[in-house]
Amino acid sequence: MKELELYIHIPFCVRKCAYCDFLSASADADTVQKYVEALIREIQGYTQYGIPFGDKKMYQDYRVSTVFVGGGTPSLLFPDQIKAVFSALRKSFSVEEGAEITLELNPGTVTKEKLLAWREAGINRLSIGLQSTKDAELKMLGRIHDYRHFLHTWKLVRNAGIENVNVDLISAIPGQTLESWRETLRKTAELEPEHLSVYSLIIEEGTPFYERYRAADAAFPPLPDEETERQMYEETEKILQEYGYTRYEISNYAKCGYECRHNTGYWQRTQYLGLGLGASSLIGNTRFRHISALRAYLSQSGDVRGICEEEEVLSQKEEMEEFMFLGLRMMRGVRKSEFGRLFGIGMGAVYAEPLKRMKENGLLETEGDIVRLTKRGIDISNYVFEQFLLD
Repeated sequence: MKELELYIHIPFCVRKCAYCDFLSASADADTVQKYVEALIREIQGYTQYGIPFGDKKMYQDYRVSTVFVGGGTPSLLFPDQIKAVFSALRKSFSVEEGAEITLELNPGTVTKEKLLAWREAGINRLSIGLQSTKDAELKMLGRIHDYRHFLHTWKLVRNAGIENVNVDLISAIPGQTLESWRETLRKTAELEPEHLSVYSLIIEEGTPFYERYRAADAAFPPLPDEETERQMYEETEKILQEYGYTRYEISNYAKCGYECRHNTGYWQRTQYLGLGLGASSLIGNTRFRHISALRAYLSQSGDVRGICEEEEVLSQKEEMEEFMFLGLRMMRGVRKSEFGRLFGIGMGAVYAEPLKRMKENGLLETEGDIVRLTKRGIDISNYVFEQFLLD
């Protein structure tokens, strides 16, 4: 059976954060319930149409190795709603025993009852959006919690026996100092989560942060300068190594054996199917995305053909590009033999010039079959990735 990953989008949150450009918004209880019902209709639709739009036999060719429930804030859902979604999921898809099943949550939205329901539904990995241990920084980001709320949630999660937990952190927050970032890293690492995702803040157009930054709002604290941001970036790996974390991808660190299987699948171009509003998919050599209008999704979700848009059939050139710039995000790099197996041509024949130039500039290194970023290459990875775009 072919390996398949599932992503389930829950587009609701208590309040949208000031920096967030994801497809999410607040909603009343009735809208959330209607969305859950629409999501279940979509899930059931794949037993009728196949994946993505084939017949039932095509659908039966897939086994689900990972499930990731993201948002928004999936932990807003009531226990019976989560149970209903996963009941439909297991009836409609072949979810393998031992599949990694992750749910994102925000502090302040978790109860013992919800944790019990999540475990009953088979959820075995949680991802907590902490972002900072400093209350002033959390307030600046527009988060609904403070650090005390996070610690309460952390205690609930550990007492419930969840032994695979990620914590999200953000650096380069307006007003953040190098010392406050060090403190956030150390205080979080001392709790010993199995995984840490560490991102640098990007001010995205269309967000409240962008409007305040563009308007030079006097009450908007300055962003860390370039040198401070560089030091934050460099010290992240150094500090987390002290606590036993290994960097396995540009923005992700894990204890041994706890790398996120779902995200690793994205970087290795494992086929994945997105479920829910605005969700994206990669099936074979085709990328497509669902409609992002909530009203249309609620009325049409049972038609898994009708809710898809922006379908793109990738050329072999585009697949080669993705193989390189997605795979090189991982510290273990990419394999020449895998490139040859997939595309029927050697990596060196396609990328001789950029491979040679990046090695000479100290940005790439090779070890037998493996090509990977050097330390310097990691620091300017976006530049390296651009070199593998084919004309």
